[in-house]
Amino acid sequence: MDLVFRAIFLFGGVMVLLRVVGRREVATMEPIDFILLVVLGDAIQQGLTQDDYSVTGALIVIFTIGVLQVSLAFASFRSSRIRTVMEGEPLVLIENGNVLDRNLRRARIAREELAEEARLSQVRSLTDVAWAVLETSGKISIIPKQS
Repeated sequence: MDLVFRAIFLFGGVMVLLRVVGRREVATMEPIDFILLVVLGDAIQQGLTQDDYSVTGALIVIFTIGVLQVSLAFASFRSSRIRTVMEGEPLVLIENGNVLDRNLRRARIAREELAEEARLSQVRSLTDVAWAVLETSGKISIIPKQS
């Protein structure tokens, strides 16, 4: 039963860490982010199983994390409040050509990065953007102004 409690506790800790790190950083993984995930996975494994190297212990941990994931996905599907806590809400970055600097700071996105996303969406200038939204997936949706 100790393994189940450890799995629940560490799963919650990783969820909090990923929310703190931010959507944009998780969506655009760089090599250093991959290294962090590998090291994090190794550190979690040591905390989960301690000295238990049995297949049974590993299966208990894997199934506990699987049940947590499925349960949270179902709860998020059923409750918008839980979905907001787990996934966050979309964040408007540009509204009718006006860059919302407060939201850029909140999302830790530079204007240059936003301009790059606009260019990738075939928009020449940020003033030509009707809406730019940082989605819960970490991607930026660009909706150009109508000509």
